[in-house]
Amino acid sequence: MKKIIYLLVITMALISCKESKNEERLKTDSNKQVELTENLKSIEVDIEGMTCEIGCARLIQSKLSKVDGVTYTNVDFESKKGVITFDQNKLSAADISSNINKIAGGDLYSVSKTTELEEIITKMK
Repeated sequence: MKKIIYLLVITMALISCKESKNEERLKTDSNKQVELTENLKSIEVDIEGMTCEIGCARLIQSKLSKVDGVTYTNVDFESKKGVITFDQNKLSAADISSNINKIAGGDLYSVSKTTELEEIITKMK
């Protein structure tokens, strides 16, 4: 009788381990689907109001990089332009402009022009 109970316990443990592995695999597969469905778009924005490289350009770049859906940001003080790549399923170009306009209380920076780029930028050149 003890042997039968012992075999049942071991069998139950093995079955539950296999089910856990299948659930983990399903979770991994669903994460891959989310990554594949990203609809990336890159835009270039002209930013007015920047007065310095470290304080302004880096602040804008830092704030944008924390926005959900933004995958790449590069703000250049010299040219007064920023290049942003984002997931169109989560954001629009207008949302990006709005986020820039809101930085520092909304009275320092403004987007004067937005241009869609044909090439998707994903890393620094």
